[in-house]
Amino acid sequence: MDEIKETEDTQTIPTVAIIGRPNVGKSTLFNRLLGKRRAITSPVAGVTRDTISERWLLGNHPVNLVDSGGVKVDREEMDALVAKRSLGLLDKADAILFMVDCAGMTAEDEELMQTLRPYTDKVILVVNKVDDEKHKDLVWDFYGYGYQRVVCISSAHGIGIEDLEDTLMGILNLTTVENAPESIPQLRLAILGKPNTGKSTLTNLLVGSDLSLVSNIAGTTRDVVRGSFTYKGTEFSVMDTAGIRRKGKVEEDVEYYSVNRAIKSIDEADVVLLMIDSLEGVTDQDKKIAALVTRRGVGIVLVLNKIDLLTVKNQLQAIEDRTRFLFPVLGFAPLVAISAKDGENIGKLLDTVWEVHCEMQKRVDTSTLNAAVARWGEKYQPPRGELGHYKVYYGTQISASPVKFLFFVNHTKDFPPMYVQYLKNCIRKDLGFSMVPVEIDLRERRRNPSLHDKPRQAPSLTAIKKNAAEKAARAKRGGGRAVAKARPVKPGNKASYGKAIKRQSKIQKNAGQMRQHLQKKHGR
Repeated sequence: MDEIKETEDTQTIPTVAIIGRPNVGKSTLFNRLLGKRRAITSPVAGVTRDTISERWLLGNHPVNLVDSGGVKVDREEMDALVAKRSLGLLDKADAILFMVDCAGMTAEDEELMQTLRPYTDKVILVVNKVDDEKHKDLVWDFYGYGYQRVVCISSAHGIGIEDLEDTLMGILNLTTVENAPESIPQLRLAILGKPNTGKSTLTNLLVGSDLSLVSNIAGTTRDVVRGSFTYKGTEFSVMDTAGIRRKGKVEEDVEYYSVNRAIKSIDEADVVLLMIDSLEGVTDQDKKIAALVTRRGVGIVLVLNKIDLLTVKNQLQAIEDRTRFLFPVLGFAPLVAISAKDGENIGKLLDTVWEVHCEMQKRVDTSTLNAAVARWGEKYQPPRGELGHYKVYYGTQISASPVKFLFFVNHTKDFPPMYVQYLKNCIRKDLGFSMVPVEIDLRERRRNPSLHDKPRQAPSLTAIKKNAAEKAARAKRGGGRAVAKARPVKPGNKASYGKAIKRQSKIQKNAGQMRQHLQKKHGR
């Protein structure tokens, strides 16, 4: 396996760390500077646990901005881990934003201030929650703590942010430039799964540092933790996400937002690693997570973790077979068994990720696709429906990543789903999309009416004048009155109509003979 290296991007650009006690507004400031809701904010103290880093442009210079967990005086198991991680940023940071509340210093603030004394040259004392003129008078008390740089802000309302940025640029010796440098393209990985499946352990192994907190406590990770590394000359970006539990078990608002951010990371990823505990096996929740990924058309790799805990011979093969049996919808997705703790099969996993990524970017020529469609149709024709035989005329690939094809058919209504699945299987088998989700859209081909219907010709000027003259003559004859139409004669009544004519003729003949007789009688 090629050595995994930390990307040079985080090593060369300056780092700005936000430090402070819980619930002082660090995550709000972090989101304000980035211009987006990256970190979870809540009135509940201690929401942020991991150190969250993001690329930030300060005067169009790239800066690594880091949000940290709150440092407490009374530290339990989790609080101690959070404090250790936050204080570990002091040596690495090029500038430190020490945040306090304008309402006054607390015991936690004073203890943290003593810890920060050796780093005074790169510390900015940021007095937060200065929302109006009345609160500005409280800021003067903070100049007595001996810091050269004191800036009052309101991270919630954006007050004083420009002064803070100018002060930061002074510490980092930066001047504003017109154009920002282009970011290096990266292959983006998102690690998803149930709580406690080893997502953070794998993330730390890939980036080569303790980026995410690792604990036996389920739900340790809350925010999306990002890191970068290089493997075989390719830049990777990895996102460690919170464990996704069933909705019925999500009770706290913080966990609700954590799960939402984990799901949103699917849209940002090129490939998703779905972590499965090999001891527990596939669960219904794993299936739901997989369905979220496939609906978005993102590449997915099934990762069986914790194989170092397997003791029975051939147990791994049985687990893989059962996983395939329970995941028929993901029959195309590659499956890799690893041990994130021992680093086993990590190279194989990353090689598989690269293969999936290449297939997601692949495109097929329309001519090649339609030649294949003809072969598939000869081998297996669509079944017959109420409107006759279904037909697939031709198709084209309309997008890559997600991989989507469009096929033109004679009827889209009740088109057999089994034949759509047949087309997907053929695409994977014959066109090189064996490890990625494939989406197919159907569209009904409309016939060109000019080929079948004689087009109507516009009337000539002579015909228009003739029609106008006929209308005028009819109006003159009718005197403007309505003329009743002649009563139509039904074809079946011709016999009775002829008899009536003969009867009338006979009556008229008899009447004539009677008149002649009377005239002779009276001598006329």
